[in-house]
Amino acid sequence: MRQQFPILGQQAHGYPLVYLDNAATTQKPERVIEAVNAYYREQNANVHRASHYLSAKSTRAFEVAREQVQHFLNARSSNEIIWTRGATEAINLVANSWGRANLQAGDEILLTCLEHHANIVPWQLVAEATGAVIKVADIRADGSLCMDSFSQQLSDKTKIVCVTHASNAIGTITPVADIITAAHQQGALVLVDGAQMVAHQAVDVQTLGCDFYVFSGHKVFGPTGIGVLYGRKDLLDAMPPWQAGGEMIEQVSFSGTRFNSLPFKFEAGTPNVAGVIGMAAALDFLQQFDLSQLAEHELSLRQKAEAGLQAIPGIRLVGEAQDKVSVVSFICDHLHNQDIGLLLDQQGIAVRTGHHCTMPLMERLNLSGTVRASFSVYNSEEEVERFLAAMRRLVMAEQPVDEISPKLPEQHSDLPEFYQTIKAFNDQSIPASLTGAHNWQEKYRQIMLLGKRMPALPESWKTDESRLHGCESTVWIHHYYDQETMQLFFAADSDARVIRGLIALVLGQVNGLQPKDISRFDMDGYFAQLGLLTHLSPSRGNGLRAIVAEILSQAHRYH
Repeated sequence: MRQQFPILGQQAHGYPLVYLDNAATTQKPERVIEAVNAYYREQNANVHRASHYLSAKSTRAFEVAREQVQHFLNARSSNEIIWTRGATEAINLVANSWGRANLQAGDEILLTCLEHHANIVPWQLVAEATGAVIKVADIRADGSLCMDSFSQQLSDKTKIVCVTHASNAIGTITPVADIITAAHQQGALVLVDGAQMVAHQAVDVQTLGCDFYVFSGHKVFGPTGIGVLYGRKDLLDAMPPWQAGGEMIEQVSFSGTRFNSLPFKFEAGTPNVAGVIGMAAALDFLQQFDLSQLAEHELSLRQKAEAGLQAIPGIRLVGEAQDKVSVVSFICDHLHNQDIGLLLDQQGIAVRTGHHCTMPLMERLNLSGTVRASFSVYNSEEEVERFLAAMRRLVMAEQPVDEISPKLPEQHSDLPEFYQTIKAFNDQSIPASLTGAHNWQEKYRQIMLLGKRMPALPESWKTDESRLHGCESTVWIHHYYDQETMQLFFAADSDARVIRGLIALVLGQVNGLQPKDISRFDMDGYFAQLGLLTHLSPSRGNGLRAIVAEILSQAHRYH
């Protein structure tokens, strides 16, 4: 199995790659890569619009792929399969076409706490436009969907239920068959977000009885930028087009337009032909195996990981529903999620940290986010052991920041003295070992050491007013302007040690300067000089930019 995935043979930071971010996207087998490559090499042409050989060949492959998805989901007709850019666009299509045409003021849309943002925000926009009302079913303490809450929220006002088949954040599998039965008894339709399910278990839309089902190709070993909307034919026939352009029309004149028949009515413009052909190859790959055996393998990996994590002091699992896909979310008492992600990455282990595009779920759990390890068919027990061994080393080596970082008093009657204390540390925050280090691992260790040593803000200073938005971690920032010397000083803190270290590097360049000099600070140039720019992930990079933007904003204010 593993040999069919070329990328799994790579190394990351000098270690064999352990890829545990499969809930975000799966890796691609050789046959998918070759199918996309062969399309562009041998048959690149638009579909449905020409009579020449290449177009005919591409059109045939395009429509055979549609039939393949029909059989994969056991839809009644290939006309019920609509190509989209992904599950997100498929949900938006239903929300904007069916939703805007059918929802009225007072109608209710029922969601759950487990939903991805893609299955929340489109419905919020439609509710705002139509006057419909959003209702939300709650979860139990173990992360499973509370069916009592669902039943209480479901009523004859409910027009559509939108529910994930499996949570991308904590792995919970929802009882969609029961949900569909209950919803239909109230006359409501049901849309199922299957993005996290189709790579793990067989899905039969006729047996489920759902009205709409969506998924993305890139989570089922296929290319990015391709997805599927399944919809019951009678519903799709009655729905107005959402996007307009070529292919979705039958005839156009300035006096009016007749729209094309299904499925083309919802496929405006040149489609992602290569993505469709790649998805077909991905489904070919997946369907050569017994899905129940693959599910057993993934279950074994998940249970091994969960048992190993539970044995590590200070680690708490998040989401322990009995029925789950192969997703393990957790938090650690003394390590920020972002620090864990970076520490694991240094050992070649790829996990995901953050809110996983499920901010309402994280709010319900009273968390800012989790660390998520998600497994696929090509992961091995050896990889789980490496992951657990790395986590044990991290936790054993960890000490709370407050035991190492010098604490500042809660009250400061002399602000200049306080900020001078911060500046004295910042003046030494670029050790020679950082500028002289030849690889990222050495630089990273120095950054984490800076994060440990940097003086912590007093707890009374960590207020909502001082909190800076735009960072994955929590960041607080304060400033003081000395009117006599015209110097501007900053003090900042974060709950993530890597961000604390990076803050120390930034403040070491700006603290105590005059506003006009601070305005010239070039973050990208500075971190490029230190050899760090290429190693800043978007989350850390965006967080730093938010910090620098606040510093520059204050400099502009006093300049």
